[in-house]
Amino acid sequence: MGKTRKRGRKPKLATEEETASQDYSTASINDAVSLPATAEAVEPNDPDSQGCRRGRSKKIKVASPERRSSRLADSNGDCAAVAETPLIPKWEGTVKVVPSMDAVVKVFCVHTEPNFSLPWQRKRQYSSSSSGFIVGGRRVLTNAHSVEHHTQVKLKKRGSDTKYLATVLAIGTECDIAMLTVSNDEFWEGVSPVEFGDMPALQDAVTVVGYPIGGDTISVTSGVVSRMEILSYVHGSTELLGLQIDAAINSGNSGGPALNDKGKCVGIAFQSLKHEDVENIGYVIPTPVILHFIQDYEKNGAYTGFPILGVEWQKMENPDLRMSMGMGPDKKGVRIRRIEPTAPESHVLKPSDIILSFDGVNIANDGTVPFRHGERIGFSYLVSQKYTGDRAQVKVLRNSQILEFNIKLSTHKRLVPAHIKGRPPSYYIIAGFVFTAVSVPYLRSEYGKDYEFDAPVKLLDKHLHSMAQSVDEQLVVVSQVLVSDINIGYEEIVNTQVLAFNGKPVKNLQNLATMVESCDDEYLKFDLEYQQIVVLKTSTAKAATLDILTTHCIPSAMSEDLKS
Repeated sequence: MGKTRKRGRKPKLATEEETASQDYSTASINDAVSLPATAEAVEPNDPDSQGCRRGRSKKIKVASPERRSSRLADSNGDCAAVAETPLIPKWEGTVKVVPSMDAVVKVFCVHTEPNFSLPWQRKRQYSSSSSGFIVGGRRVLTNAHSVEHHTQVKLKKRGSDTKYLATVLAIGTECDIAMLTVSNDEFWEGVSPVEFGDMPALQDAVTVVGYPIGGDTISVTSGVVSRMEILSYVHGSTELLGLQIDAAINSGNSGGPALNDKGKCVGIAFQSLKHEDVENIGYVIPTPVILHFIQDYEKNGAYTGFPILGVEWQKMENPDLRMSMGMGPDKKGVRIRRIEPTAPESHVLKPSDIILSFDGVNIANDGTVPFRHGERIGFSYLVSQKYTGDRAQVKVLRNSQILEFNIKLSTHKRLVPAHIKGRPPSYYIIAGFVFTAVSVPYLRSEYGKDYEFDAPVKLLDKHLHSMAQSVDEQLVVVSQVLVSDINIGYEEIVNTQVLAFNGKPVKNLQNLATMVESCDDEYLKFDLEYQQIVVLKTSTAKAATLDILTTHCIPSAMSEDLKS
């Protein structure tokens, strides 16, 4: 908190040099008091500048509105008249205008999240506030988690009392960035967009601007860049380049810019580390990731994501391991453990290949590449700089032979997706059995934020280690059983994977719904995990479904995406 000025104490008069070096608002002290052209600024500690009252340095005395005049004392004791001007409150004359701060806006969002445990309905809506900032092209950037599952988004500029309706143009889940725009031309008047600066070096000063909790007006916190490396992005469950700073990032700061000493944006505040052993560790999305998101949107008209090299790899730091793989002392790289079956590189790369370089950049035995002077970074940074559909030159060592492949890069296909990208969850109901596809939001809905400890081991194993064999493969489970006479004895089945239906493997939820709806067999037989089976008479099961839906006020036996 700033110190409170004592009663009766006169404010210090800024010198002419100090005044010239500051950018004041239109309502400044110089607008209130006009000095004669011959008047000179007075240094408070100048012994030669004695005023006419008790030897004090010269001061400007402004009369009250009733007197309509004031006098300026000079060094000879003579007093010069000053032009009559109405007094302006002093706080209007002390506001320093920083264009970058004027471009920071407050984001108001109303969220309506899907209910993954009861997928035919949504949760109660709630409101949140965060930060954002104006960039070129009549666009506003903020965090993706700030507008996730949005129903309505409004923006308010600094110093304004008006909230403007905004439209979400793109949401980058992986990089936790969202792009908004406002159709009202009034919103864009008198605001200069924030410019982007280069990546800061370690110990460079940064200022985080936003609207965190604790007040309604704009807030500024400062610190330095502490670290730069590949970070885990909590919202997107991905790993991308990130900055660590020691400036405070609190709830509501999300989406606000991190500015350098020139007022240019070097990142977006997006998460912080909360732990009893740490203090003031905040994380910022750096400009390479931000510009990748913007250029991806401009290039494709939509956000397409960050590509990956769909392999799991092993470090080659052990000398015996390197020798057994035919690597001489002049060769470095990492060994491929597994390859994603859905990745394009699965057609050319093989397990136990040694990746020597990516796009001409040699990879070290620990999986790092040169970054900046005195710094190294994980080679996934090189991959993340590419765009979906781009090609890259990969050099590998296979059976003591060096091979080069031109690989097309694509995004990651997870068996258990981290997000469903704003779509409502899919479900299918037959005879009270609720089938759905597993996702991370579903696990979080069922088992809370500690789902990695509380969810069934079988589901967690598939979430952490299994790979999708095709782009449309899903992990289908019996979410719950809505009790009815027809499903007696099956009531305790919950979150158990469905492996097959009537002897045919279940590929995804759409596949299961189609097979059940078109089934003419006498019985419906579901093969579940843990060697369980569920058998229902087909005619009775389909007839009972409608009554069960009515009892539980469920509008349809399947979600809209399964009807098409």
